[in-house]
Amino acid sequence: MIRHLKKGQDAAALAAADSQVRTTVETILLDIEQRGDAAVREYSRRFDQWDPAEFVLSGDQIKAAMGRLSARELEDIRFAQAQIRRFAEIQRQSMQDVEVETRPGVVLGHKHIPVNNVGCYIPGGKYPLIASAHMSVLTAKVAGVPRVIATAPPYQGEPHPAIVAAMHMAGADEILVLGGVQAVAAMAIGTGSIKPVDMLVGPGNQYVAEAKRQLYGRVGIDLFAGPTETLVIADESVDGEMCAVDLLGQAEHGPTSPAVLLTNSEKLARDTMAEVERQLSILPTAEIARKAWNDHGQVIVCDTLDEMVQVADELAFEHVQVMTADPDLFLRRMTNYGALFLGPRTNVSFGDKVIGTNHTLPTNRNARYTGGLWVGKFLKTCTYQRVLTDEASAEIGAYCSRLCHMENFAGHGEQANLRVRRYGKRDVAWYRPVEAE
Repeated sequence: MIRHLKKGQDAAALAAADSQVRTTVETILLDIEQRGDAAVREYSRRFDQWDPAEFVLSGDQIKAAMGRLSARELEDIRFAQAQIRRFAEIQRQSMQDVEVETRPGVVLGHKHIPVNNVGCYIPGGKYPLIASAHMSVLTAKVAGVPRVIATAPPYQGEPHPAIVAAMHMAGADEILVLGGVQAVAAMAIGTGSIKPVDMLVGPGNQYVAEAKRQLYGRVGIDLFAGPTETLVIADESVDGEMCAVDLLGQAEHGPTSPAVLLTNSEKLARDTMAEVERQLSILPTAEIARKAWNDHGQVIVCDTLDEMVQVADELAFEHVQVMTADPDLFLRRMTNYGALFLGPRTNVSFGDKVIGTNHTLPTNRNARYTGGLWVGKFLKTCTYQRVLTDEASAEIGAYCSRLCHMENFAGHGEQANLRVRRYGKRDVAWYRPVEAE
């Protein structure tokens, strides 16, 4: 039996909030499309109190920002980027161009071609998400993207030096200090001072996420992202303290971030709920984490492992942390998740910051049909075909002609018929022109 000891807000309340966000974003996008740079500057002043001479940082400004970091801070960024680059390179090497002769004289192939222009959004208003620069800019560069533009909002009235350093060290070709919907819109639509991109990537608040959703089609995007989600799957091989730490460690992302405990132990469930309250009394980010936990936190108790797998796949959460006696059972059986963190020695924070996998992951149950950001998202797998011999052209043409006739596509059929007439031999057994039927 599956039972909830704690539930979050109902769907109706969430839908009402989403509607307001959609309307606001739609208005801003239309204004930026019509007024370009002037509108971008106006929104930057209104939302971020940021009105620099230029939104694009110069080389001297980048150098000055990096100069504000200690040697230890720069080394920590280098270490994180080395892990992320290594795994991204391994992923890229796994994607091979192919060319094969599928029939005598018929050659098919595909190439992985990088997107030409990518815009990376790095959140930085409340929390400076330095790691998002590694995850987006660096990964795009490993994929071979020629032009990567990166942007982050100002932090406390100026460019955040560590974000700027991370974007530069990751290989960004242009760095902006610009946030919110206005940043995403400027990159996607283009303005007088900003050349448009072909693809937008990176996490953001609900307004940034909605802007990406509305811009999808005009540009590509990595995925439809919502608030950070974390699911802790646990049994009595761990304790309430560890479960609570890992739930609140992600709940602090924002007041709408769901954090869910899924367990087969009611004792662990109640211990964890008590421990959450204790930790909220001392956690520096408790104001945000408490609202997320109160409004969106859940505690679900199951009787069996089968029920736990079922619930986990139905939730299809972004982050799934498995702390059970046999975490590999969930690796084998689960099909819907953004990323798995297996065993108590790892945790979502490792993936968010440094371990090497990408932290831009699907939310809102989108893990049912997509994975997260990776090298392959920046590559277009494009096919090609080549016919080497007259015999092959005529053979494929005869089949194509008859298939086109079944679909009533006369023009398509004539494309095939012409090749049969030019390259075929009438005494071949497989040739049966449509006109003779």
